[in-house]
Amino acid sequence: MIITKAGRRMFPAMRVKIAGLDPHQQYYIAMDIVPVDNKRYRYVYHSSKWMVAGNADSPVPPRVFIHPDSPASGETWMRQVISFDKLKLTNNELDDQGHIILHSMHKYQPRVHVIRKECGEELSPVKAVPTGDGVKAFSFPETVFTTVTAYQNQQITRLKIDRNPFAKGFRDSGRNRMGLEALVESYAFWRPSLRTLTFEDIPGITKQELNVVWNNVKLNK
Repeated sequence: MIITKAGRRMFPAMRVKIAGLDPHQQYYIAMDIVPVDNKRYRYVYHSSKWMVAGNADSPVPPRVFIHPDSPASGETWMRQVISFDKLKLTNNELDDQGHIILHSMHKYQPRVHVIRKECGEELSPVKAVPTGDGVKAFSFPETVFTTVTAYQNQQITRLKIDRNPFAKGFRDSGRNRMGLEALVESYAFWRPSLRTLTFEDIPGITKQELNVVWNNVKLNK
């Protein structure tokens, strides 16, 4: 996943579908991104693999992306696919734009939080997500990614350029698409993946399910 000083939108974007909320209860939906481990990585070109390169850099300031539709009723959240396409990533530790701050060459896990309104009074873009009753976090292994300032794999570069709506300027409309289509079909994660998770009851939520659509591709290489 590309990160820049100015901030770069995640692509593919995280999209979730929620069921089982109280239709009349108000909820915040938020996302943060946490380290997978305490390691720093490097890409080994001759073997096309990520290898541990040392210990992780010092922790960055906590940041939380609060979905702009928050707070909203359970009914509102359940009738739509919730997209985090406006979330941006940066490696600027002095960022004052509210972007998620990450280190390059580290592995991260996005987490989606469902928070009842009365439990979200302390929710802030610059503080850790509150914990306790009425707050539930979800994470999915298929959404783990490695941060980079430039793509390390040419195939990933081509695949992202072709699928990212914000990368039109990089496309060559006259190129032969057959090679790219063959490349796309070679990826097992090409079709949208649907993940269902059933979790324990918390106040205001029953028979909860969280379905995540990892927007057409899952890229963590």
